[in-house]
Amino acid sequence: MVLLDLFSDYSAVTLLLLTVFAFLAGFIDAAVGGGGLIQLPALLIQFHDTPLPTLFGTNKIAALSGTSVAAYQYSKRIRFNFKLLVVIALFAFAASYMGAKVVSHVNVNALKPIILVILILIAVYTFFKKELGHVQTKTLSLAKQLVYGSLIGAIVGFYDGFFGPGTGSFLVLGFVVILGFEFVTASAYAKVINCMTNVSALFVFVRQGNYLLGIAILMSASNILGNVIGSRLALKKGNSYIRILFLVIVTLMIARYGYDIFFK
Repeated sequence: MVLLDLFSDYSAVTLLLLTVFAFLAGFIDAAVGGGGLIQLPALLIQFHDTPLPTLFGTNKIAALSGTSVAAYQYSKRIRFNFKLLVVIALFAFAASYMGAKVVSHVNVNALKPIILVILILIAVYTFFKKELGHVQTKTLSLAKQLVYGSLIGAIVGFYDGFFGPGTGSFLVLGFVVILGFEFVTASAYAKVINCMTNVSALFVFVRQGNYLLGIAILMSASNILGNVIGSRLALKKGNSYIRILFLVIVTLMIARYGYDIFFK
């Protein structure tokens, strides 16, 4: 009965829509990231009068739940370099915490044109680089992997802390282009790192009470289901499938940021 009370303030339509969008977000996020492009706007539309940090915190709870399950699914099939993984995770964790702390002091809209240009370059590069991510293209020394990986973790981690949509996609691309990973391996690393950035940001949001508990529980369950199905399909279909899905998500991100900048 207490659990049902958590949903009593919301309409059935709102709960249904959030369930569907959280599932879709989890499904897409499992392969290439970008689930926040679906999940966060759904929250913003349904709760347009709710403070942004509260919606960010709710989104992070759901995202962490699903991403954790996807990371476990990948860990059963992908062999990690745990030293590399831990170092990147630590940098991403610290940077995400700082990003969440400054979220109320940063004008996100001012950064959108920069992000839009970056996304367009990413899409063009990935489209014309047909072999990108199909096989491991670089054999970097562990020292270089640690340095480059730490930079990726710090930059993307900070972005995830104060904003977030597309974090998984940025991590995947960084691991493919800079570290030379294939897409499946990059997705596996991205899931674990994304878990760490979500945990770090949640320390801030939860301590501040910025979350809607009932909505977070509902969306977490849906996001987990989407991540389970999505990660299994990604592992089964392989790099070509993930590359195509990655291009689709980046294109959607371009459309979303373009709309925000030019029409909103």
